[in-house]
Amino acid sequence: MSLDKSLKRKGGITRMRNVLTRAERIQQLMREERWHEGMSPFGLPKVRVVRLKKSKRSAREEKAAQAAGGASAGGENK
Repeated sequence: MSLDKSLKRKGGITRMRNVLTRAERIQQLMREERWHEGMSPFGLPKVRVVRLKKSKRSAREEKAAQAAGGASAGGENK
């Protein structure tokens, strides 16, 4: 049976996921101070997945920074 190309992992998933792994859920609970020692890793409470949106402005700034960084790196190698 073949694996769908959307499930293959080359460099990790670049898009946002809807479901966290158990370890990621425990880490999130620890950050929120809702995890206590001795709790079972099974039947964990729900954890909200925070989605970050990039604005068009920040995307343009990143591209400009990458272009500037690539140009300066090219000049340093000579």
